[in-house]
Amino acid sequence: MIRIVRAAGFAAAAFALVAGASYSDPAAAGETLAPAVVRTAAPQAPQPSTVTEAPQAPQPSTMTDPNLFSKMWAGVTSLVTPKPEAPAPTLAPATRLAELVLAYAGTQAGDREMECLANAVYFEARSEPIEGQLAVAEVVLNRAASGRYPTDLCSVITQKAQFSFIRRGRFPRADRGSEAWKKAVAIASIAKQKLAGNLPSSVLWYHATYVSPKWGKRLTRQSQIGLHIFYS
Repeated sequence: MIRIVRAAGFAAAAFALVAGASYSDPAAAGETLAPAVVRTAAPQAPQPSTVTEAPQAPQPSTMTDPNLFSKMWAGVTSLVTPKPEAPAPTLAPATRLAELVLAYAGTQAGDREMECLANAVYFEARSEPIEGQLAVAEVVLNRAASGRYPTDLCSVITQKAQFSFIRRGRFPRADRGSEAWKKAVAIASIAKQKLAGNLPSSVLWYHATYVSPKWGKRLTRQSQIGLHIFYS
């Protein structure tokens, strides 16, 4: 009897153990499991970039003026292009020569050469207009530079039978206090420095209009100034 009771208790305990195991694992009992809930991460909003640049405003065009380039070029060229100088006022030859005579007039001719040239102007042309006086001085200078006459002015003037005022190779005495002498000094200086005058270098001869030497017919007449005719 005792054995029957123990067997029954053992059977009950075994049944309870099996039942507890079935309830703790429904999959083991063949039951259908509810679909598992899969937790997915919620989509995140895109984060603003930390290196994005602010949109730039459109730059104004520098060529809105169709003539802008031309204006700029004109401005540049005006800086580098030298401006023409205003032309010096021009004087009529006679007016300019008269001013030079006033500026260079004096009683002292300077060295011996200038003294001889002033004497030639004084004795040959002091009654002539200043243009005629200058032309006489130019003839003397042309002769000295021509190679056909002596090279120094005094020798050109004192050469035999060339200038009628020369007597025995000597100069007469000029009135050095006169206005005519002062003017002759100025003419000699102006001619020597080539400040005025326009006779060609080939003009080596002249004579007064009231004479007619034969040699004049063999030469080329260039011009007449006052009472003198000049030849080359």
